[in-house]
Amino acid sequence: MELSLLILQNKWILELAYALLIASISLIIFSKTDKFFRLSLHHGIKYFRNAFLFYAVAFIARYIFGVFSDLSINYTEVLRVFFEYFLIMAGFFLLYSLVWKKFDSKKDSSMFNGRIMIFHVIALVIAIMDNLWQTYFFMFSSQIIIFLSASFISYKNSRKVKSAKFSKFYFIAMLLGLGAWIMNFLAEFYFNWRHLVLLDVGIINTMFFLLILYGVIKITKNGSKKA
Repeated sequence: MELSLLILQNKWILELAYALLIASISLIIFSKTDKFFRLSLHHGIKYFRNAFLFYAVAFIARYIFGVFSDLSINYTEVLRVFFEYFLIMAGFFLLYSLVWKKFDSKKDSSMFNGRIMIFHVIALVIAIMDNLWQTYFFMFSSQIIIFLSASFISYKNSRKVKSAKFSKFYFIAMLLGLGAWIMNFLAEFYFNWRHLVLLDVGIINTMFFLLILYGVIKITKNGSKKA
């Protein structure tokens, strides 16, 4: 009870700190993978890089949403759509980084090629639908499907000897991400946004980003040594 009360009393500060922490980790991952992409020109890395740029923008928007939450309803609704759109697109980029070889051309833009534009449209439609119905059902459902698919694909990749190093980190991270989205879903529809459940979600989500960061630092460090 005391912990729940403490969280409730400091909810605004915790949310802002959480948003800034995830945005900072995402920007570090983006920076390191961007440099690694420029060295390797591996097209899977450029989509992976994009995912964390979009995560960073999403959580910066969440920070702004927290700071200006007392402003007009129209303003906060725009920020909510903005946050959801970038968050959903980040998930799409993570998934596409695993399957790009089946669909991509080396000349395609990593942000706005024909296939990625479909993701942009889907993400925007989901964000708008959630805002219209005042729910997170569509975002949570889409991310559970995306992370379930990514977990399955990354597990298959981790079984391959050549790509086992980072893929093992990736698989565990995808499972953590999947767990966080499932708990988010349960928090809204079964636990009525109970504060201790949300704290657990935040911890698991932070572990997801930190594990990705650890893997990226390890791989980029080894890559720079070889270079």
